[in-house]
Amino acid sequence: METNIIPWRIFPKTIDASCYNRGRLVVLRLGNPFRITLQQHCGLDVILSKDIWLCVDSNLDDQPILAWRKFQTSSRLNLHLPISCELWLYHSCAGLIMGSALDDLDQALGKFLY
Repeated sequence: METNIIPWRIFPKTIDASCYNRGRLVVLRLGNPFRITLQQHCGLDVILSKDIWLCVDSNLDDQPILAWRKFQTSSRLNLHLPISCELWLYHSCAGLIMGSALDDLDQALGKFLY
């Protein structure tokens, strides 16, 4: 799952270990890629795969909004430490929801695993 759209901005980001671990478990157990609807962000879905978590606008033909990419997991020794990655913003207003969308995703992932 790769997008050919050039990002508007790219930021370094860290993801809480529990959120990343939940995302990986969902992909491993339920399918790669796995699509999940965000409850607090109307019309936004996240498509999770091994290498990229892509947040799309399901009302606009899955137009990319933001993506968490390039997860730094090689030689990972501790499952409780945050994961470094890159946050790619594809929409000019994506910065307004980048934190709340990740929180919403974390809550939604928890419902699939418990």
